[in-house]
Amino acid sequence: MEREIVVGIDIGTTKIAVFIGSRNEEGEPIILGMGKSESIGVDRGVVKNIEQTANSIQKAVQEAEEKTGYIVREVFVGIAGHQIRNIQHRGQIMLESKGHIIKDSDVNRLIKDQHNLVLNAGEKIIHVIPQSFIVDGETGITSPVGVPGSCLEGNFNIITGNIINIENIYRSVEIAGYKVRNLILEPIASAEAVVDASEKEAGVCLVDIGGGTTDIAIFHEGILRHTAVIPLAGNVITEDIKEGCSIIKTQAEALKCRFGSCLAASAREDEIIAIPGFRGREPREISMKTLAGIIQARMQMILEQVLFEIKSKGYERKMIAGIVLSGGGAKMKDIVQLSEFISGIDARIGTPHDHLGGTITEEMTHPMHATGIGLLLEGLKEIEKEDKIGGSKMAEKIEEDAPITHEPIVEPEPEETEVSNNNKDPKKGRMSGVIDNFLKNLFKDDGVE
Repeated sequence: MEREIVVGIDIGTTKIAVFIGSRNEEGEPIILGMGKSESIGVDRGVVKNIEQTANSIQKAVQEAEEKTGYIVREVFVGIAGHQIRNIQHRGQIMLESKGHIIKDSDVNRLIKDQHNLVLNAGEKIIHVIPQSFIVDGETGITSPVGVPGSCLEGNFNIITGNIINIENIYRSVEIAGYKVRNLILEPIASAEAVVDASEKEAGVCLVDIGGGTTDIAIFHEGILRHTAVIPLAGNVITEDIKEGCSIIKTQAEALKCRFGSCLAASAREDEIIAIPGFRGREPREISMKTLAGIIQARMQMILEQVLFEIKSKGYERKMIAGIVLSGGGAKMKDIVQLSEFISGIDARIGTPHDHLGGTITEEMTHPMHATGIGLLLEGLKEIEKEDKIGGSKMAEKIEEDAPITHEPIVEPEPEETEVSNNNKDPKKGRMSGVIDNFLKNLFKDDGVE
């Protein structure tokens, strides 16, 4: 039997990441190839410019196609944004007769019925997550299949999103030349990549710190209990550094990625970074302690909001498996220590390679790719549930030497000019030449999102 190829696209605020994968002979998920591009047209998880987003998507998919030799047709896409909302709702259906044995089809009918829920204007349901079931008044049933009954009820966590953002994601992907197989909430995907079943059972909070948003997913007893999106993340930290140090944005991003720390107490005042002067001016000197203080202030605000979400839902004492940090922000130095200090809950960095088979590159182990890899894993699970092998293919293998061609969607934006580096020699004992080296690689995607 031909193996099913699945494609996941993470449309982030700072990057578009595409993963093409399948399962190997042992049934393990494997990554066949990936592609990425700078994200243009997305702000805090929301598509603002459809054409620019479509162009970014196409560039990332093209790179993945060239690496794997597959032409992409359909994709699983992630969705986030601060408009994501959770609704707790109870629904019920009447069954055929008293003593009816509940089947999977009955449960699916109950779940499908929740999509008829009346929502606020401008909202659309993304996921319906069962929390527990009630059969003929008997509560606390996790799996009602096989139970006799005439009335089936369910408590549901219904996750909704802004309909305009949902439509803009669909249009961006379709303009790029692909079809959306399904939308998946990004924190659900991230959790699939970095959190295992035992942690979900024990109680765990996934915190994905991206470029534009921080996504939260709380699991307990193996069930997704709550999700939230905080509209603060890596880009806000970059802006804080830019304003606090009076430097340009590219320099602020580079400082954050190369030297950033979440704990000012661990940084030394006498360690100085020399920033090249702007247009021939004197170099600007910034202490590591000052930089860490700026980062800590904003990261503390983000983590306090995470703790508020945990406490407000009553899970503070149920997080036996603690907090799992992912996303580009999880690479920030001392992030685990700050998280544990703020929350009083154990924390660790989540990396997606634990859930993969086959050859695993160093890039795949970066927590910033948790969402993209998670979309691939969720897509594999969904395809297998649908049992549509032999139906429409998400990607097709091309001939050995056949070229992969796509028409450009929009003209590329003109490239930014390089920042002039007219700095004088730093003082003796300072971090000599460091800025010179990393400013040449400002746009390398090896740091915080």
